[in-house]
This record gives sequence, C-alpha cells and structure tokens, in this order.
Amino acid sequence: MQDGQFGLISIIMAAYNAERTIEQAVTSVLNQTYKNFELLIIDDCSKDNTLSIAENFKQKDNRVKIIKNEKNSGVSYTRKHGLEEANGEWIAVLDSDDAWDTDKLEKQIQLQKETGGDLLYTGSAFMDNDGNPIDWYLHAPQKIEYKQLLKQNLISNSSSLVRKELYEKYYVSDDCMHEDFAVWLGILKSGKCAYGVDEPLLIYRLSKKSKSGNKFKAAKMNWNTYRYMGLNVFAAFYYECWYIVNGLLKYRNLK
Repeated sequence: MQDGQFGLISIIMAAYNAERTIEQAVTSVLNQTYKNFELLIIDDCSKDNTLSIAENFKQKDNRVKIIKNEKNSGVSYTRKHGLEEANGEWIAVLDSDDAWDTDKLEKQIQLQKETGGDLLYTGSAFMDNDGNPIDWYLHAPQKIEYKQLLKQNLISNSSSLVRKELYEKYYVSDDCMHEDFAVWLGILKSGKCAYGVDEPLLIYRLSKKSKSGNKFKAAKMNWNTYRYMGLNVFAAFYYECWYIVNGLLKYRNLK
C-alpha cells in the first residue's frame, strides 16, 4: 500500500518520567512499515531525562513532535493535549512504556480497507517491567460490539487505531476511570463495531506502578467507567462481575 492512500496517522504518546522505556516505544513507531504518520510526544513535566531523549529523536526525524504540558496534569489530560495538536484523520495511541511490532499500522490499515471500520485494535504480547518477553499473548476477537465490550475491555489502548472525529467526540479527560474504555464504549454504543487483527502487534509492559497496575484501583476505575456510561447500579454490578472474572482468567496466564 502506498502511504498516501490512507492518509496521515497521528500517534499520541503521553510521557512522564519514562526515561527507561521511551526509547523502545519511539523506535517501534519509527520502524513502522507504514510511514505516513506524525508522532506527538507530550511530556507531562517529567523530572528525569524523558524530554531530552524525545528531543534527540526529534532532531533525527521530523515526524516527531514534542509538546509540553505547563504543569503536571495526568495521563488523560496529556493525551487530550496531544489530540488537540493532531493533524491526522486517524489517531493511534502508544503508551511510553509499550511497543509495537513493525507492521502494526500496516495490518490495521489493511483491515480497515476490508471492513470499513472506524475503530480497530490488535492482539497483545506482554513483557515484564524489565522488558523480558512473557510466553503468552491475548487474542483479539474478529469483531466486538457494545454489550460484549462491557464484559471485558479487549481493546488495549496502545493497540487502537480510531477515526479522529470519533475519538474527539467521545474523549473523556478523567484519571478516576479508564478513559480509553469509556471512549470505546461510547463509539460502540452509537451502533458501530470494532475490528481486531488477531496477532500480537502490541507489546504491553506489565508494571505495578501504572495506573491500571493496582488491581483494586483498576476495578474501582472500571466501576466509575460503567457509571459514567449511564449504567445503573445493578447493571454496573453485573458487568463488574464479568470484569473481575475475565481479569482473573487473563492474568492467570501472566504470572
């Protein structure tokens, strides 16, 4: 596929004190087989060498753009800041501690051409906090609809490729819930479907320091997401039970 046929993809990378991992993340973007993208690195007032590492990449590749928050504002606001500066018709997200396989974007673009989908995702491989691979990967269903997604968020944020107008419409800036989950639910609740590439094109880093690393906190954030979506207490409890069971089954493979 010629890069001009699909158009510009804006890749949003929020970064805070990510000096240990951001080089791997950025390199995995720059090595993509699909070349027509801009990488927006939004620094949330890091206190380590994150910004200088990002600046080095910018000097070598003009597709890399650096955005700085005026004050430390949290990851959901930081991604929103990147969204406001994005020029592409499509948005991809990559956390600064994750990485992509080289043909991640290319394979998603091919699937979009086949399905006409507005939201796409991939399967996920995993690495531990030190970057060592874990011998298991999370499969991606071929298609996900709203009620299925309520039971388990199988759309990893760092695997997403979404039409910008929809990402803007449903974006939530709130670190008290899983804002990415709320975006996907909002899109699917409108009647759309999400489509997956069942290959581990995302390499997700397991870190207890991350926002979702604390399981109790993650469960509470998931509850807040359901309530934000308008589910009553009984419906939220029903789907929270699904979330807990599916989470236990998932992370049993990652120990």
